[in-house]
Amino acid sequence: MPTNKQRRQAAQRRLQRQLERREELAQKRRRNTLIGVAVLAVLAIAGAVFVVIGLGDDEPADATATPEATTAAPVVDGSDGTCDFVPDTSGSETLTDVGIPPAEVPTTGTTDLTLATSAGDIGLTLDQANAPCASASMVYLAEQGFFEGTPCHRLTSGGLSVLQCGDPSGTGTGGPTYDFPTQVTGSETYPRGTLAMANAGQGTDASQFFLVYADSQLQPDYTVVGTIDDAGLATLDAIAAAGIEGGATDGAPATPVTIESTTVAAP
Repeated sequence: MPTNKQRRQAAQRRLQRQLERREELAQKRRRNTLIGVAVLAVLAIAGAVFVVIGLGDDEPADATATPEATTAAPVVDGSDGTCDFVPDTSGSETLTDVGIPPAEVPTTGTTDLTLATSAGDIGLTLDQANAPCASASMVYLAEQGFFEGTPCHRLTSGGLSVLQCGDPSGTGTGGPTYDFPTQVTGSETYPRGTLAMANAGQGTDASQFFLVYADSQLQPDYTVVGTIDDAGLATLDAIAAAGIEGGATDGAPATPVTIESTTVAAP
């Protein structure tokens, strides 16, 4: 068992890391909008042309920054049972304050989360072993009632094929008043049935997530949180079949989708 002194030292280290990450993230303009589409890359098999761009911070990197200015302490990604949930200091009016999750998180097994939506239930299995911070955040927000009454504000088709939810403002810029590290290896894929976190650049995961209803041609920039059950996929298929407003390939669902309630399975 760790001593009180060791606990205090660990807490101080976590606080220092959080302060360093807070300063870094405060310089970023928050736009939690997941992804955009432009014509740029050829998908030879489909014979169609797509580009899948991870939308992050549109501000250019500071070319004058020194190595010392850009070097930060390692972030805590949950692999050791703790996560850096860092306060968002952007001051955005689209953020909703529901506090910050506990730093200590489960790192084994899975947990189930059900989204009851206006289009039908969507059952999710969260992977606490491979995405501990994202899983813990989703459970925390669900238990706070954060998702209830919120819209799934974005539906995409073609090479992306996702439904994006988790923004109470419905603008694509909203979320809670904290961020946490993106957890990717660079080998992620997003086949049908994937649940993943949207972000506005590495280290800006928060509440927005996307549900993949057909194999998606995304870059490996998004934390894979878990999977969607068969009933949930049937719900997503019906949402996708109803189309996108104005017949577009990216926009609000033609038939509005609202998360009415969330249920976290008992441990």
